[in-house]
Amino acid sequence: MSDPLAVIAEFPGVPEAVDSARQAVDRLYRHRVLRRASPAVSTESSLRGARASASLEGVDVSLDALRRDEVHDPLVQGALRASAELGRLGSMWRTAPRQVLARLHTVAAAGLAPQSALGRPRATDEAPDPLGLGPAPGASETATRMEGLLGLLERPTKAPAIVLAAVVHAELAVLRPFGAADGIVARAAERLTLVEYGLDPKSLVAVEVGHLEQASYAGGLSAYLSGTPEGVAQWVQQCASAVSLGVREAAAICEAMQRG
Repeated sequence: MSDPLAVIAEFPGVPEAVDSARQAVDRLYRHRVLRRASPAVSTESSLRGARASASLEGVDVSLDALRRDEVHDPLVQGALRASAELGRLGSMWRTAPRQVLARLHTVAAAGLAPQSALGRPRATDEAPDPLGLGPAPGASETATRMEGLLGLLERPTKAPAIVLAAVVHAELAVLRPFGAADGIVARAAERLTLVEYGLDPKSLVAVEVGHLEQASYAGGLSAYLSGTPEGVAQWVQQCASAVSLGVREAAAICEAMQRG
């Protein structure tokens, strides 16, 4: 059986970027605070991740406002709900990814899409383009590519989790399979992949923050969209950098908790 992810994992620059990110995660997991407070770190990381994911969609709010429950924007609320839902969906991600994505969209797009459209693939060829990536693929092409993506999640691969997570994120972001809140779903699915495929089992890494801190988020997706080995490699390296930056955010949470 072919393993296209393993091919991507060997593109120039990818092995080094992935290894650097994996070492950063390993260092994070040795932090002494995690012996007693890993659930609290994960909760705070998820909150910061949801805020960053909403910001990437153009809605920027403060962490303090989120903590005080003062933000009622439907996109922000959707990002928070998607983040909270990940812990309940993990066990299904390898075996029933279609249902997981439908559930993520249902919670992420509530208030942004009609009730009848929640969790369902878009039926039209048009989808919003918040990142300026250009027209989304038509509904038929999107359905075909989504089948391919679901197949990647369900079959074994020798590729590192970061490579799979990068492809999951990019495909959902560029295909825009639902037509609303696709970016929120894409980043939630990336985080879920990093957790369930073994890189970050405690969900400590605020990878969404890492994407926000890089100036080239849309540019990386455009590179992936080119379909060239160089463009795909650029995106995977960008995702690896997002993991490393997300580790830095999690380490800052640990340090703050250590100081009390």
